[in-house]
Amino acid sequence: MMQIRMAESNDLPAIIAIYNEAIPGKRATADLELIRHEERGSWFAEHVPETHPIYVATINNEIAGWCSISAYRPGRMALRFTAEISYYIGTAFHRKGVASSLIRHAMVCSPQLEIKTLIAIVLERNGASMQLLEKLGFQRWGLLPCIADFDGEECGHLYYGVRVE
Repeated sequence: MMQIRMAESNDLPAIIAIYNEAIPGKRATADLELIRHEERGSWFAEHVPETHPIYVATINNEIAGWCSISAYRPGRMALRFTAEISYYIGTAFHRKGVASSLIRHAMVCSPQLEIKTLIAIVLERNGASMQLLEKLGFQRWGLLPCIADFDGEECGHLYYGVRVE
């Protein structure tokens, strides 16, 4: 049975491991090299549960995936009610409803966090995420063409958004 809860500091190694699983596929992130724990400590600390949480989904006490709500363009106060949603699922848990459950959970919690709009930024080659977001009510709001370069192969960044008021 899947449970979703707030991430704790001792979850960080599993969060990093799941993220690192996504890097070699060159579909889910524009990072090209694996992330180390030292590089994610400050990122984790910036995600205060009361405003910009990280959620983890567990199945049989194993972290199956995670979802973060991050400030969008921090410091620009007119954008304070907008946040970026990111989600990564462990390979062993793909196609088991983990991503859908995490995104729905984040959408339901957003009003309590004073978030009115969620934005997801997806690589143009990530068809699975595009389908998932559209299924959950996100709309394609924009494209930044050819800004990611994977060993000479370029692709764009798509912006998806949804109002969650």
